[in-house]
Amino acid sequence: MATIRLGDTAPDFTAETSQGTLNFYDYIGDGWGILFSHPADFTPVCTTELGTAAKFKDEFDKRNVKMMALSVDGAASHNEWIKDINETQNTVVNFPIIADEDRKVSDLYDMIHPNADDTLTVRSVFIIGPDKKVKLILTYPASTGRNFYELLRVIDSLQLTAHHKVATPANWKNGEKVVVSPSIPTNEAKKIFTKGVEEIKPYLRMTPDPST
Repeated sequence: MATIRLGDTAPDFTAETSQGTLNFYDYIGDGWGILFSHPADFTPVCTTELGTAAKFKDEFDKRNVKMMALSVDGAASHNEWIKDINETQNTVVNFPIIADEDRKVSDLYDMIHPNADDTLTVRSVFIIGPDKKVKLILTYPASTGRNFYELLRVIDSLQLTAHHKVATPANWKNGEKVVVSPSIPTNEAKKIFTKGVEEIKPYLRMTPDPST
């Protein structure tokens, strides 16, 4: 079983889903993708997560990010579970859920951690860039629901820093000041970032969000 690390090429796959047979690369196209796994259908925390993901779809769409979920149960089970999710979370699931009964995708993405459970996927999140490289990996225990505001925040940071020579500080939110890349001398930074560069320390320089 391969271990996926940041910067690796995300494995491609074709799988049965709640929306028919889909190829992952074709599905995300030239945009961003987010793949998140669930231990099994009809689990309480995951029911709230998938409902929340559906409610956040417009926000992911704005960022050109396509969502795909995974559970080790079959497509027929997924479709029954989706009915429960729609009812209890007051939403409509609007993205595919992979039916991974043979654990093919789970193994590709190292989603089964034996110390947690020998057969069920852990609750992982992979954010994949247009270059098909893995940009972020998060793994949650079964007892803790994912924070979709944080996933949006991370995507905003990844997309900003992919196009500008900056990094984002702790608790950063879209539109706030960012950190100038340490590789850029201050005199050069002042030419690049015309809104101003605040030098707090030689290695810590802040500038307004260059994308706004």
